[in-house]
Amino acid sequence: MRFDEESWEERYRERPELWSGQPNAQLVAEVSDLTPGTALDAGCGEGGDALWLAERGWEVTGADIATTALERAARHAEAVGLKVDWVHADLAIWTPPARFDLVTSHFLHVPGEARDAVFARLAGAVAPGGTLLVVGHHESDLHAGVHRPDVPGMFFTGEELAADLGDGWRIGFAGTRPRRTRDAEGREVTIRDAILRAVRESSPVRE
Repeated sequence: MRFDEESWEERYRERPELWSGQPNAQLVAEVSDLTPGTALDAGCGEGGDALWLAERGWEVTGADIATTALERAARHAEAVGLKVDWVHADLAIWTPPARFDLVTSHFLHVPGEARDAVFARLAGAVAPGGTLLVVGHHESDLHAGVHRPDVPGMFFTGEELAADLGDGWRIGFAGTRPRRTRDAEGREVTIRDAILRAVRESSPVRE
């Protein structure tokens, strides 16, 4: 399975809309209580999460590898009168140019050793006192009857991500949560989202 820009463009062009346009459930659950500030949605796709944040007063940057997805996201934003800074970026190599009060990434799966580097760069983009929220497919979904590519090293747990952060973070949640969806045959099944929510500790004040 390929994860490059060309393959993502092909995937988006196969359908007029790839995603529902609704915000991811774990974003709503974990971010609704935060005071709006600056936010980075890494792997924003067609913009569902980014627009939800913008509606709530966040100053949002949405980054994605697929130009087609970003064009759709921009049209959606224009249609509802919301401002989002859309950035074309390959997250496998891209370093965010600023720090944000919230860095969120949902279902960004990079195979192999590249994953650690990707999430390290996203963690590095969180401002002191800011929040990192990473949500992904748990490896148990491989046996849930839903389409998941069986690629070594592609899936992760919230606990693994928390351990990789090291010092200087306060862990709000690191684990899994169940979610109902439908399998390829249309039957309701339970899948599990791997979640990490962490707050970067503010730098100590020096007298």
